[in-house]
Amino acid sequence: MGKSRDLTEFERGLIVGARSAGCSISETVNRLGFSKTAVSRIYREWCVKKKTSSLRGTGGRKRLVDEVGEKRMERVVEANNRATVTEIQTMYNFSAETPISHKTTQRALKRLGYSRKPPRRDSVSRTTRKNPVPRTKQQDPVQAGGLRQQPSNNRGDPDVVQF
Repeated sequence: MGKSRDLTEFERGLIVGARSAGCSISETVNRLGFSKTAVSRIYREWCVKKKTSSLRGTGGRKRLVDEVGEKRMERVVEANNRATVTEIQTMYNFSAETPISHKTTQRALKRLGYSRKPPRRDSVSRTTRKNPVPRTKQQDPVQAGGLRQQPSNNRGDPDVVQF
């Protein structure tokens, strides 16, 4: 039989709550629909460790640039925001316990939101701003009925319209 999905925190809490309320393992299985093994393991884990979380999702290699390393890298970048990746790597490795490679530096910078691409500009070009395209009646929200003009409070100036 294959592994099934992990139970959510809520489902684990239901199991612990039912067992704490005095339900037997069989009653808990019948009411909630989980296996006897899952019910007994989760309740035993809660009794011993007072925790119900699953650690199955925390496998794999630990990151070389963890949260503390990310903060250190941000300080390096903020101190010299025109530095290349190689310069950032050199400055980071100067104060780090474990040196990181060029590719790891690139990956960490990308994860932190730094990129060599400049931020996107407005899609309206200079020529369009100088010579705006006239709107048709369907495109104009005021004429199409999308926006309605409210009566103005300027009693003497009929040209001023407030939206």
